[in-house]
Amino acid sequence: MAKSRDGESVIIKKYANRRLYNTQSSSYITLDHLAQMVRDGVDFKVVDAKSGDDITHQILTQIIMEEEASGEQMLPVNFLRQLISMYGNSMQGLLPHYLEASMDHFRENQQKLRSAFEESFGNNPLAKIAQQNLEMFKAAAAAFMPGAVQSETAEEKPRASAEDELSALREQMAAMQKKLDSLGN
Repeated sequence: MAKSRDGESVIIKKYANRRLYNTQSSSYITLDHLAQMVRDGVDFKVVDAKSGDDITHQILTQIIMEEEASGEQMLPVNFLRQLISMYGNSMQGLLPHYLEASMDHFRENQQKLRSAFEESFGNNPLAKIAQQNLEMFKAAAAAFMPGAVQSETAEEKPRASAEDELSALREQMAAMQKKLDSLGN
């Protein structure tokens, strides 16, 4: 999990009025924000503002309940019944570790499958042709609408200097002028 800027978990305070306060960003947030933080891998801890008790488990369970109620349900009814029946059972202490290990294993397999798919996709001749067609389309779109299509994202290409950008703009303007002149003839 990603940590906050200072390496610690982000502290979220929950007030009696049910509002959640992110101490790192100094702003009030919602359960949807917390769900997004989980998806983004941000490590956080929710504490009761009055007592200081750690209520992260309760809040995460509440997020799951809201997700199950509003979206497509992920937890089958039979699984929920079996889970409920485990409370008070002698195996209750082992179940959290088993579920956590199962989820870790599932994520590892998911990543392996994704990697295998990407590798097979990369070795596929049709995929290579599709990639070439996409690049040609981007080049054609860039010729007719300069600046509308970028071939590389900001992460892939370091930001060019102002002089490089200016010369690129001049080249684009010259190309556009040539096209306008040829259309006028």
